[in-house]
Amino acid sequence: MSQEFQQKPDAFGRVAVLMGGAAAEREVSLKSGKAVLQALHNKGVNAVGFDVGHQMIQPLIEDEQGFDRVFNIIHGRGGEDGVLQGALEALGLPYTGSGVLASALSMDKLRTKLCWMGAELPTPPWMLLASEHDCLRLESKLGFPVIIKPAQEGSSIGMSRADNLEELKAAWRTASLYNCHVFAEKWVVGREFTAAILGDQPLPLIRLETPHSFYDFDAKYRAETTRYHCPCGISPEFEERLQQLSMAACEIVGVTGWARVDLMVDDHDQPWLIEVNTVPGMTDHSLVPMAARQAGIEFDDLVCRILATSLNRN
Repeated sequence: MSQEFQQKPDAFGRVAVLMGGAAAEREVSLKSGKAVLQALHNKGVNAVGFDVGHQMIQPLIEDEQGFDRVFNIIHGRGGEDGVLQGALEALGLPYTGSGVLASALSMDKLRTKLCWMGAELPTPPWMLLASEHDCLRLESKLGFPVIIKPAQEGSSIGMSRADNLEELKAAWRTASLYNCHVFAEKWVVGREFTAAILGDQPLPLIRLETPHSFYDFDAKYRAETTRYHCPCGISPEFEERLQQLSMAACEIVGVTGWARVDLMVDDHDQPWLIEVNTVPGMTDHSLVPMAARQAGIEFDDLVCRILATSLNRN
C-alpha cells in the first residue's frame, strides 16, 4: 500500500466536498473539509467545497454545472447517519463512505453494539438509561466505574466517566441534552487502540495514551499531552488479530469505503469493540491520516484513495 496513488484527476470529474453540517461536530468537520479540499486541489482534482448547514444538498441542486460525485466529510448527525447518503442516492450521485444502512447503524452506538452482540463479537456490557431513575439500578447491574454516552454523537461529545451514583446522575443529565438515547457502558481498564480501514485493507494500528480519564474531545482535538504510538508496540500477530476483528466489526454493519474502529484491550489481552466511525476526522490531530502515513500513504494520496472508493458506487 506504500505506492503513490496514480488515479488520473479527470477520472473523478467535478467533485463537491461537503463539510460543516449542523451537528455538534460542525467545527471539526470544517477543519477536515478544508484539509480534504486542499489535498484534492494539490492533486489536480476539480473540486469545489461547500460549507453546508441543514440544507446539505442545496448547493448540489442549485449549481448549474453539476457534479459527478461527492466527497462527504460531514461528521455527526445529518452527514454520517444515512440522511445525506439517502439524498445522494435519490440524486444519483456517487459519494464516499458507507451507504444508507451502514451509516445509520454505525451512527447509533447502541444499534451497533446489538449487531456485534448478535454476531458474537466482543463489546463491553451496557445498560440503557431512559431516565435518571434508571441510574439507581446501574450499580447492581454493571457496577462502577462506567462511561456514559449519548448514542448518536461522535468525537466523545457528551461523554463522561462516573465512579459513583452522584457522578452518574450528573453524567446522565449531560448526555441527555443531545436528544438521543443515553446508555452506560462498563469501564474497560487497559489499552486503547484505533484501527483505520481503507477499502478492504486495514492500516497500521494506533495506540492512544492520554492523561485525561478517557480519550475525550479535548484529548482528541486540543491537548498537546495526548500520545499516539504507531507502530503501536504489540506483536505483529496480535496486531493482525485486532485488525481482523475490526474488519469483521465493519462487515457486520455493512461499512464500505473507509472507516475507523475504536477498541480497548483489557489487562487480560481481551479486545472489546467500542464504536465504528464512517466519516472519520481528517484534521491535523486525526488518526486515519496518521495510520496512513505509517503505511507510506501521504495525506493527498489518502484523500484521493478515499475519493476513488466512490468510483465503484452506482
